[in-house]
Amino acid sequence: MIIPSKLSVSQTTIFTEMSALAAKHNALNLGQGFPDYDPPAELLDLVKKYIDNHKHQYAPMAGVPALREMLAQKVAKSYDCCVNSESEITITAGATQAIYTAIAALVHPGDEVIVFEPSYDSYRPAIEIAGGKTVPYTMDGPEFKINWYLVSAMIRPETRMIIINTPHNPTGTILKEDDLIHLSRLVRDTDIIILSDEVYEHLVFDGHRHESVLLYPELFQRSIAVFSFGKTYHCTGWKVGYCVAPEYLMNEFRKVHQWNVFSVNSFIQYAMADFMATPDHYLLLGQYYQAKRDYFLDCMSGSGFKPLKTEGTFFQVCDYSTISDRDDVDFARQLTTNHGVACIPISVFYSAKRQDKLIRFCFAKTESMLMAAGKILGKIH
Repeated sequence: MIIPSKLSVSQTTIFTEMSALAAKHNALNLGQGFPDYDPPAELLDLVKKYIDNHKHQYAPMAGVPALREMLAQKVAKSYDCCVNSESEITITAGATQAIYTAIAALVHPGDEVIVFEPSYDSYRPAIEIAGGKTVPYTMDGPEFKINWYLVSAMIRPETRMIIINTPHNPTGTILKEDDLIHLSRLVRDTDIIILSDEVYEHLVFDGHRHESVLLYPELFQRSIAVFSFGKTYHCTGWKVGYCVAPEYLMNEFRKVHQWNVFSVNSFIQYAMADFMATPDHYLLLGQYYQAKRDYFLDCMSGSGFKPLKTEGTFFQVCDYSTISDRDDVDFARQLTTNHGVACIPISVFYSAKRQDKLIRFCFAKTESMLMAAGKILGKIH
């Protein structure tokens, strides 16, 4: 049988490849973005509590009410945005599921979606499966800024959605107030929906503020904002996230959500609701990861790698152009096999696979791993 594929490209992701290569060569894995330490002990205790309390059955489709109420309070305190916990917040099986569901619900065949590259690799396949067309805007290093006047020239009657991501994976940059103001003006008087990937919302450094779409009332009225518990509480494998949107958009989101996921595991939702009662659990994360960023950079000082400015996330992009002429995929493989440190090449985040001699390290690791990796990298020139 010949089965037509819904995806133009079908291959193992670079994250799977590099993690497997790291395991094969016993390399320090600074590639795939996950912490190598446990979630907070208090959160683990709460999960156990609700397992012992027999919270094993289906949660409500939109999520446990207590957790959605805590999130509504958090949104109000963090972004001065009043949302209805019943109709404007949905708990999801991770942020990637929320992104996929939003695209599936709102992008129709023939619709165009503007994506800023380099971009998280799940956007394009979701758009393609929905029958839409990805329209890439290429950001250039080292600053990876957006020229909104050029973006305005890309908008056509077919433009259905614009996807933004701040703090940005893979570059570690953040959108500023001017960016959100320009975006708001750009989509005014259109039917364009904004899908805002904000999974690293609390990982913002150097005194900057996270510029969420929730801070801008006019923008929020056409936006779905996506967040992640996994990135916030060091539990990426639990696959729990959530999204916030005005009711008319959330209604469309839930129409798809109920058929591809329906509900998310219950006992973790109850535990998260209790854990969020202490805001410092997430408010202090920026300081925590900024210290890790600085420690990692200190450990690798003296190397031939040129670090680019990281304003958020737990990723550090480095320029290796003075070290090697290899393309970034080959260089990443060589760094893993020959030196014992795994990373991710930046070219895979561009549809054109452009070569800028850039690689990405994840510094959401223990100090011992960062020190060991830094010592290795510091000797490479």
